[in-house]
Amino acid sequence: MSPTESAAGLQVERSEELVAAIEQELSALFRRSRSASLRLARRVHPDMDAAGYALISQIELGTGGGAGVRASDVAQVLGLDKSTVSRGITQLENLGLIERVGDPDDGRARLLRLTTTGAERFEAMRTQRQTEFRAILDRWNPTDLADLGRLLNRLNADLG
Repeated sequence: MSPTESAAGLQVERSEELVAAIEQELSALFRRSRSASLRLARRVHPDMDAAGYALISQIELGTGGGAGVRASDVAQVLGLDKSTVSRGITQLENLGLIERVGDPDDGRARLLRLTTTGAERFEAMRTQRQTEFRAILDRWNPTDLADLGRLLNRLNADLG
């Protein structure tokens, strides 16, 4: 084996080790994320599940101070089946966290938006979550934070 072939083999082996280590860390992050989603959901309402947290987050984000967001748009953004989203929406509606309102641009359509209670509880949870994140990330230097943000953006773009 030539020195060039040997070096190339070591690079491939090292790359495989790095990818395996990243996969392991992402798996741990995803497990923690699922657990955190349930905890965050319970902060909004004790009967809300982790799936409800994803829905209410997207409804809040999609509404953006406007009239509301279509259920089909929520399903598309989250990559979920419309029937799955429909069941989750019904649960959130029964908990008094969201409501269906008429679409001002299409009288036949219904939009989703947070109720006053839903908005207040969601905002309280978000404020607490941001405080917790800030406490963790305040220990990081600005260069590492910028690198993390840039690399997460790149990973999300590549996964999308």
